[in-house]
Amino acid sequence: QVQLVESGGGLVQAGGSLRLSCAASGSIFSIKAMGWFRQAPGKEREFVGVISWSSGSTAYASSLKGRFTISRDNAKNTVYLQMNSLKPEDTAVYYCAAQKVSASWIRPNDYDYWGQGTQVTVSS
Repeated sequence: QVQLVESGGGLVQAGGSLRLSCAASGSIFSIKAMGWFRQAPGKEREFVGVISWSSGSTAYASSLKGRFTISRDNAKNTVYLQMNSLKPEDTAVYYCAAQKVSASWIRPNDYDYWGQGTQVTVSS
């Protein structure tokens, strides 16, 4: 079992920045990748980005235009999502997810563990 806890969400003005954290505990040795997803009201959960736990390789949704960056600190069993130049369209609940079996990085169903989510609200 893997437990994921997100933190760092909140209310920010457009153009501002937030840094989300996702702390993992439990059977972290089994984690292959850590992904970030978000879900806005009335919309499907969408892929934000992902990082390989072992190599640090990252991939991002094209729509983010390079505004978001994922990093990891293996010693702290934590991954981060740095969000810059935030827009109202970024308002959503942000989730981190752990993948224990190599699979697609962009499909939510290919992740095995999920955090509870943290709300990010960007005002105009």
